[in-house]
Amino acid sequence: MWQAVRNYLDYLYHSYAISDIVLEVALIGMVVYSVIRFLRGTGGEKLLKGIVFLLLGFWLVNWLTNKLELERIGFLFNSFLVGVLVVAAVAFQSELRRGLMQLGETRLSRTAAPEMEQVIEQIVDTAAIIDGKVTSALLNTIFWPGSPLHDMAVVIRRGKLAAAAVQLPLAEHGEYDRLLGSRHRSAIGLSKATDAVVVVISEETGNIGIAMGGKLNRFLTIEQLRQQLLDVMMPITRQKEGWLGGFGKRGRNKAAPPREKAPVQTVPDAAEKKAT
Repeated sequence: MWQAVRNYLDYLYHSYAISDIVLEVALIGMVVYSVIRFLRGTGGEKLLKGIVFLLLGFWLVNWLTNKLELERIGFLFNSFLVGVLVVAAVAFQSELRRGLMQLGETRLSRTAAPEMEQVIEQIVDTAAIIDGKVTSALLNTIFWPGSPLHDMAVVIRRGKLAAAAVQLPLAEHGEYDRLLGSRHRSAIGLSKATDAVVVVISEETGNIGIAMGGKLNRFLTIEQLRQQLLDVMMPITRQKEGWLGGFGKRGRNKAAPPREKAPVQTVPDAAEKKAT
C-alpha cells in the first residue's frame, strides 16, 4: 500500500509543477475546512462524519478488490457509492439550502465578519420570529409560565430579540454534570456548537448561569452577569468601530479618549422611605 502511495507521489512530482500541487491542495483544504465549519453544530456534522467513514471504508474495499481482482465486489461497491451520494444530497438538503441562501445574501463579501456573528439560522428557522426591541416587559411576557413561548429559548441578535420558542441543541453525554437539566444542557450545547453567549436561569432555583465555548459558569449575581456580558460584547463593538472608522482616515488611528463612568443611582426601597 505504501509503495503505491510512494509511486503516486513520484508520478505527481514528475508530471506537475510543485506550485500547481500546492495550490490545488490549499484550495481543497479551504473547501473542506469551510464545509466542516458550516456544518459545525448541526445535525449534518455527525452525518458528515458517518459519510466520511463510509467513503474511507469504500476506498479500502475498492483498493482490496483491485489488488485481489475481485470484480463482482468492485461492481457492487461502485453502485453503492452512487447511492451514498444520493443519500447525502437528501440528508443535507437543509444545509445546502441554507448555504445557498447565505451565498446569495452575502455575495461572498463577509469573509472578515467577526466570529460573534456566526449564523445560527438553522435553529431559528423553526422558532417564532419576533424581531422586536429587547425590553424587560417583552421578556417577562415570553417567559411567563402561562405563555406558549416560555418553555424554550430566545435569540438576541444585533440588539434585537430575533426569535422565541427556540429549540437549542443539547450537549452530548459526558460533556456536562449529570445533575443538570435540559435548559443548562441546551446552553452548553449551543455555546459549544456556535460562538453564541447563552444566559440560562434555573426555573426551580432562579440561579443564573452563562455558557460560552462549551463551558457553563453558574451561580452568578446580576452584577457578575452584567460584567461578563460587557467583557464579551465590548471587544466586539470596538472591533466593529475600528473597521468602520478605518475607512477614509488614510492610516490615522487615534485612540478614543476613555469614557467617564456615569454615577450609579440607587433607588431606595420601601423601608428606607418609611425611615425618612
